[in-house]
Amino acid sequence: MLEVGVKAPDFTLQDKNGNEVSLSGILEKHPTVVLYFYPKDSTPGCTKQACGFRDSYMEYEKLNVPVIGISKDSIKSHFNFASKQELPFILLSDPELKAINAYDVYKEKKLYGKVSMGVVRTTYIIKNGFIDKVYDKVKAAENAAEVLAYLQTNHI
Repeated sequence: MLEVGVKAPDFTLQDKNGNEVSLSGILEKHPTVVLYFYPKDSTPGCTKQACGFRDSYMEYEKLNVPVIGISKDSIKSHFNFASKQELPFILLSDPELKAINAYDVYKEKKLYGKVSMGVVRTTYIIKNGFIDKVYDKVKAAENAAEVLAYLQTNHI
């Protein structure tokens, strides 16, 4: 997990349409960005989390804060997930774990007693290129509202 105050690692990944998107490019237009890492498209928790961001997206737009979701799923998987759930924000595909490793969210996980490696649900608020807030141990259904409340009280 990266800590508050650390420079946010830049990355360039492909979105659901195959377009290259870089964090530095987004930060040029938006001083604050929400970057959330999630395990897998179309799973119950990840769908709840994504739909939370979708349902409050207009509030994020009012604050001029883009939302970016990253998982190791394919571009096609992201396209299908975004289409089915009508997600208006950016989903980036990271099958080579470039950003996932840079943000230190690929960890050992335990599920039903089974240990495996995977993406740990984590949300970062990046302000002026630096980590401003970290949400680890994220509750999928509450994450979007929790992040929005923080931004509304601490934004600019």
